[in-house]
Amino acid sequence: MSQFRPGAKIRPNSVLFVCGMNSIRSPMAEALTKKHFGQDIFVQSAGALAGKLDGFMQQVMDEIGIDMSDHQPIILEELEDDFFDIIITLSPEAHHRSLDWASERAVEVEYWPTMDPSTVAGSRQQVVDAYRATRDALNKRVQDRFDNI
Repeated sequence: MSQFRPGAKIRPNSVLFVCGMNSIRSPMAEALTKKHFGQDIFVQSAGALAGKLDGFMQQVMDEIGIDMSDHQPIILEELEDDFFDIIITLSPEAHHRSLDWASERAVEVEYWPTMDPSTVAGSRQQVVDAYRATRDALNKRVQDRFDNI
């Protein structure tokens, strides 16, 4: 059983990342957390709504050696395990949906406002740069949140 308490500065045993459609931000955060912490933290991701695998997300994660080709977007209701020490939401929609979902569970919900790179217009390079910026921001946030605890 977890020793995690809301507001406590200990590393949680299990984390769920939630974004709008589990196709960009939350799978990035899940993969980055796994990269940094391996089996030390059980981590999953889900979406508030159903989405599709995003090719730009795959590309920018592949650039740092993380293969996302097997990622299958899922929604909260499709999770096999619904016990987490903390839920980290990455969009307003995901935050509201997660608060409702978490109301029946003893879990802390933390909000990390994160830009949706799929909303960026411009050249292919500008779009890819937006995805990289989101990846790098999530990478920093994951390390800042869970390192040195």
